[in-house]
Amino acid sequence: MTDSKRDNSQNQQRATRTDRSFEPIADHFEKKVYSGLKGAIRLAVLRRDIFEYVETQSQNLGRPLRILDVGAGLAQIAIELSAQGHTLVINDISAAMLDKAQTHAAALETDTKTKLDISWLVCPYQELASKLATDSTAENSDSKFDLILCHALLEWLAKPAEVMRFFDTQLRPQGALSLCFYNPASFDYRNLIMGNFNLLDRQLEGNYAADNKKSLTPNHPVARQEVEAWLQQHHYKVVLESGLRVFHDYAPLKRGGHNDPEAVIKMELRYSQLEPYKWLGRYLHILATANG
Repeated sequence: MTDSKRDNSQNQQRATRTDRSFEPIADHFEKKVYSGLKGAIRLAVLRRDIFEYVETQSQNLGRPLRILDVGAGLAQIAIELSAQGHTLVINDISAAMLDKAQTHAAALETDTKTKLDISWLVCPYQELASKLATDSTAENSDSKFDLILCHALLEWLAKPAEVMRFFDTQLRPQGALSLCFYNPASFDYRNLIMGNFNLLDRQLEGNYAADNKKSLTPNHPVARQEVEAWLQQHHYKVVLESGLRVFHDYAPLKRGGHNDPEAVIKMELRYSQLEPYKWLGRYLHILATANG
């Protein structure tokens, strides 16, 4: 395929993309993403990165934080932050996904005998600003957020760069943005290890969309360098960068410490912020603050 034909193919794909909703496969998503060790590693890294920052900021401000989770899915991190006393607005395009999140939140309320301060908004993020403006949680004079979580959303948006403008309008000065997104370099590296060369050749031709509608591997992931460029253009300062699952997915033979889930998580946490290992993460997490 010539460069011009490849460019035309990729441009045609961009023109036909739509935002992805997991409404039809919410049960499959819950089981596939979070029921095993992969999900445990993901949550462990995000908890470490986010909870420490939130605790420090809350102490500095002398109050709980107001936090928005965009495209929250099952919203585990957001619900746990609410249990720590913070005010949460949790959003997703899928009602089925938020139903599952609300069930989890209700169970946590029962277990802890505390009322969580959470508002739930079902809509695409493009409609979220108008809903926030009329939502009861936005009655105060400053309804913007101290922290916005956006985890595993960028790679499912038709026009991911456009979400940055939404963040700009919703963050308070010096507020923080937590972006977690699929790492396309990890896709290449894993398929090189597995010998899936034909798949990588099709990817170069712009033809690597999954045939399986239940696939949770993004067809159009966003490269780290592109996300970092967006952050720079919108005047954000990167506070930390971590890799999620920097080695676990690359080990076809489970031997030694790989048979001990707690040991795997410990090592994943250790290497998740070290060069060069963090850039091999199947997902990347960037925490950045707004200049305001």
